[in-house]
Amino acid sequence: MKIDALNLNTEHFTVEHLQNTPANRRLIESFSAPNNAMGLEAYLKLQAESDENSNGSRTFLVKDAETGRLACYFSLRSGLIAIRREDDLFDTIPAIELANFAVNDTYRSESGKVAKVGAYAFRRFVQPIVKNVSDLVGVQCLYIYALPKERLIQYYASLGFMRLPSEDEAFVHSHVKPAYDRGCIFMYQGI
Repeated sequence: MKIDALNLNTEHFTVEHLQNTPANRRLIESFSAPNNAMGLEAYLKLQAESDENSNGSRTFLVKDAETGRLACYFSLRSGLIAIRREDDLFDTIPAIELANFAVNDTYRSESGKVAKVGAYAFRRFVQPIVKNVSDLVGVQCLYIYALPKERLIQYYASLGFMRLPSEDEAFVHSHVKPAYDRGCIFMYQGI
C-alpha cells in the first residue's frame, strides 16, 4: 500500500516516501540535525536510500504543505521485542521500530506554523502508519532506542513511550539491540 493511499496529509504538512520523487534527494541536503545529533543527519543523507533499496527500512519526509520545505523525517522498520519468561527462555512480540526521528533544525527555527513539529508529525503521521501496518500484519507495539539524554527521554515519554524495569531492559538489549544503538535507552508503546 502506498503512503498516499492512507490520505494522511493535513492543512499544514504532507508526508511522502523518500523515494517518491527525485526532488526528495535534493531536499534532504537541506536537513540540519537538532542538538548536534549528527547521526540522524548522516543517516538521512548517506544511508536512508541504501536501506530503502535493500528493504531494511522506509524513510518518510514530512514537508510544509505551503512551501514544500522539509520539516522532519522518520524511518520505520519491522522488528521484534524479546520478553523474558520465568523459565529462562524468551518470547518475542511483533513490533515496529521508529529507527530515526528528527526535526529539521533550520525549519524549526524559521517556521512558526506548528510549535511542536515533532509531536505533530508523530501523532499525525507515525502513529497512523504504524496502526495501519498493525491492522494488516499484526504488530503489538512501537519501540525506539533513544539517546540517553534526560530531556529526550522525557520528550519520548510525552509521546507515550515507556521504559521497562532495568532488568527487563537489559534483557531486551542483550537479545535484539542493534550495535549502532549501543548506549541508547529502549522505550516502547502499545499499538
